[in-house]
Amino acid sequence: MPTQDEEIARYLREAAASGELSRLPGYGKPMTGDDGFEATPDEFRMPFKILKNAGFTPPEIEWFHQRAALRVQLQAAQDAEERAALSTKLSELQQKIALRLEAMRVRGS
Repeated sequence: MPTQDEEIARYLREAAASGELSRLPGYGKPMTGDDGFEATPDEFRMPFKILKNAGFTPPEIEWFHQRAALRVQLQAAQDAEERAALSTKLSELQQKIALRLEAMRVRGS
């Protein structure tokens, strides 16, 4: 009985031979990194990727995107008052993310 890896390899060989893979967008091109992938803890990458592929975006992913946008805004801010406000928003969001991820880690979900 073939292992799961062997079965996947067989399926990929068949798909490549039939030309099925060559019709996919990005075929033969380097993979691009997803926004926030590196910032996502390892144990949540696969579940979040599955949800993303299913068309569902968990709120934590939206928070990662917001955090990245706030960092960009903070770097571009010229006014000290604006920088302080953005820094406060970023700090609050980071705390929210940390608390949520810790709760997920403790619960295991």
